Amino acid sequence: MSDHGHILVVDDQKEICDVVEEYLTSEGYRVSTAHDGNDMRRVLTQSPVDLVILDLVLPGEDGLTLARSLRNESGVGIIILTGRGETVDRIIGLEMGADDYLPKPFHLRELLARVKSVLRRAQMRGGDKPAAPRSRARFASWSLDLSSRELLSPNGKEIRLTTGEFDLLAAFINNANQVLSRDRLLDLARNREAGPFDRTIDVQVGRLRRKLEDDPQNPSMIKTVRGSGYIFTPVVELS
Repeated sequence: MSDHGHILVVDDQKEICDVVEEYLTSEGYRVSTAHDGNDMRRVLTQSPVDLVILDLVLPGEDGLTLARSLRNESGVGIIILTGRGETVDRIIGLEMGADDYLPKPFHLRELLARVKSVLRRAQMRGGDKPAAPRSRARFASWSLDLSSRELLSPNGKEIRLTTGEFDLLAAFINNANQVLSRDRLLDLARNREAGPFDRTIDVQVGRLRRKLEDDPQNPSMIKTVRGSGYIFTPVVELS
């Protein structure tokens, strides 16, 4: 019985869908497949999905368009698949709210590790995890519930965070006023090592700045420390 979660694989190459479906099914996941945007939406209307593995190159609507649509409509986990030379599209995909990426060709064990990581982070809202003793963080008139992941602006407006954005903000909150390298942030927020050209953290920092900062181009909360990484400067109160 597949009870680890429902995964939707969206790729126009049937052989890739078949291989990934067979492998992830053997690991205890329920897997559906789709070959374009219409197929994807059909599956989504039929059954709840926990994670979408989304190829960027698709017939009709491309993966970037579909990623944006998914993120606007839900908090489902998204892993994008990119070709070896699609660095720019990979970064744009992360900016649109994807939780992770995997370049083609990929090893199935690496895909499984990414799947487990994204699902683990997406499902840490309560469920089987006991509530943390300190579940609310306040900083610069903002409030973040670390259990429900509800972020409230100074005027009380709820700001939606992707899983990756929440994980990065939580890492900053738990290490406020410390200079954190990109590798350290990637380890804290995504539980994996950075590749030689990994810009995931820079992309997520940019997204957070646009949501938190009055002037994202001149940030006052998430500051760049040239040559070292980033520092989260507000005083944080945990309760």
